[in-house]
Amino acid sequence: MARIIDVIEWPDQGPNDIVKRVPEQGSGDIRLGSQVIVRGAQVAVFYRDGKALDMFTEGRHTLTTMNLPLLSGLIGLATNSRTPFPAEVYFVTTKEFVDMKWGTPGEITTPDAVLGMVQLRAFGTYSMQIQDPQRFVNQIVGVQGIYTTSQIQDYLRSILVSEIASVMGATMKTKSLLDLAALQADLGAAIQAKAADDFAAIGIALKKVYVVSIQPGEETAKAIATRSAMGAVGATYTQYQAGQAMREAAQNPGGGAGVGVGLGAGIGIGQAMADAIRQGMQQPPQPPAQPAGQQPPAGGAAAAPATKAQIEQALIHLDLRLANGEISEATYHKLRENLEQALQKAMR
Repeated sequence: MARIIDVIEWPDQGPNDIVKRVPEQGSGDIRLGSQVIVRGAQVAVFYRDGKALDMFTEGRHTLTTMNLPLLSGLIGLATNSRTPFPAEVYFVTTKEFVDMKWGTPGEITTPDAVLGMVQLRAFGTYSMQIQDPQRFVNQIVGVQGIYTTSQIQDYLRSILVSEIASVMGATMKTKSLLDLAALQADLGAAIQAKAADDFAAIGIALKKVYVVSIQPGEETAKAIATRSAMGAVGATYTQYQAGQAMREAAQNPGGGAGVGVGLGAGIGIGQAMADAIRQGMQQPPQPPAQPAGQQPPAGGAAAAPATKAQIEQALIHLDLRLANGEISEATYHKLRENLEQALQKAMR
């Protein structure tokens, strides 16, 4: 049997508490003559049969049929009745809440004007204030079936996060993730504008949304690092992609010739470049000149010599590997020496 509640109040409200249900579970037995004590920045809303009914603002109130017209009409309370009636009371905080946290639970995939498709996460804060307590109780308690502060905070975060993907997608049609740090205020305003109506529908004014941090996903972070490394050595993206295969040659050198072949293939300048590097490292003796018209021996077709432009491109790739931390300085100097020797031969 529910106990009779003669004093209805919320005396221990914490700084982050949004709502308090009295009693915490089930329905309480309330009767005319009971006291309702409402403190500053609080509103008490009586709730029964799935509806928010009469509302009390700051002050001490003695319950009568006069200040409970909706509830009295619903259950037919007599003016002098002392018979307990079941109901719930929700105390709602009407102060402005600031520094409420939000964040994407996972990565958002969106097009990027510079990097292509990117994955990112965003975090920030927002401020809000309950402006229509009856609507708030009807929507949050009646429709959503939640009434604890933590549940409400989760629900509000979900509304904000649902708008972030569309805002980011619209922004990044012409912008890049690389530009977003300078656009955080604009992004916050755009998210606020899109989510404001959703908040108003549950009786809340969304005052402000702040974007504090936008973080790239793991793959996107690698793409940004790649772009930074390219800028450091003045390489194009095509040159960078071509140079990726040099990592295997640098990490698994199988003798001088093996390094040369791996380097030549990695930078995409063909077998002629590989031969030039191999010659620069091994410096084999030159074969005697063949008489005019004599064919080279079977199986020994001569490779075309590497051009000056090809070797200079190889030097760019080598600088790129060092800038990206993918080869040691010792390997770098060894390969650079070989390439410079090949370059000298090409310039003769």
